[in-house]
Amino acid sequence: MTSLGYEIVDVFTDRPFAGNPLAVVFGAEHLASDQLQAIAREFNLSETVFLLPPRDVTADYRVRIFTPLQELPFAGHPSIGAAVTAARRGLLTGDEVVQECGAGLLPVRLTEPGYAILAGGQPTLGDPVDPTGLLAATGLTAADHTGPAPRVAGCGLEFHYLAVRPAAVSRAVLDWSAAQRAGIEQISVFSWEPDGPVAQARVFCPGAGVGEDPATGSAALGLGVWAVAGGLLPANGQSRYVVRQGSELRRPSTLDCTVTALGGRARTATVGGHVVQIAAGQIAVPPFVG
Repeated sequence: MTSLGYEIVDVFTDRPFAGNPLAVVFGAEHLASDQLQAIAREFNLSETVFLLPPRDVTADYRVRIFTPLQELPFAGHPSIGAAVTAARRGLLTGDEVVQECGAGLLPVRLTEPGYAILAGGQPTLGDPVDPTGLLAATGLTAADHTGPAPRVAGCGLEFHYLAVRPAAVSRAVLDWSAAQRAGIEQISVFSWEPDGPVAQARVFCPGAGVGEDPATGSAALGLGVWAVAGGLLPANGQSRYVVRQGSELRRPSTLDCTVTALGGRARTATVGGHVVQIAAGQIAVPPFVG
């Protein structure tokens, strides 16, 4: 085997050249991790996903997800993009499938052509933290901060969450040095609009070598966990919210989310979105470096 098939798709958008671009690579089950990393580095997108046969008999497929710098146990837009692409190519049967990844077994619903809903992993929530380091890492000031206290939260992949005033969202800029000093690997900076509700978000991932991500499903999932803990979403039952992201990168994205809570704590969360095919081709297999 000298090359692998791949597709480029845009995720969390219903139109091409928006959303978050993703490389979906097929037939790489015999390649070593360093070869997969080399391919992801070559694409140089925020993530590249490798669609693989499952190891768990209860799963329909398995994915491995790489940024240009490292492998991730889970990420939202690769999971959504892989499921829709696999379904379109006839590799999946049925509307309810199970994805195997580093974060475990995650249900995916293919509700219509080109659209999927992903259930996140087990919600996690940290204690409130001082916003000073987070503000410095995003080029903002104490006057920009608002809302409930920042926390680390997630559903398979954790982020810092920093609520700011609407006018501050577009002014946020990643300070790599300040982020490193504060130990911040991934941060979502957003304004929360109760009508909807809708979050206008920016997501910076210095720990993964990604300055800014145009659409981040894993961060959208964790935002629901944070919002329940902060009292912005109901303490019990299922709530819906929308995350809009990527406008500053000229890649507008829409992420449709739900979170189900009990006793003031998130129990499950989902994120859904559209996927649009952009390109297809072959990429050479990198040499093995043992």
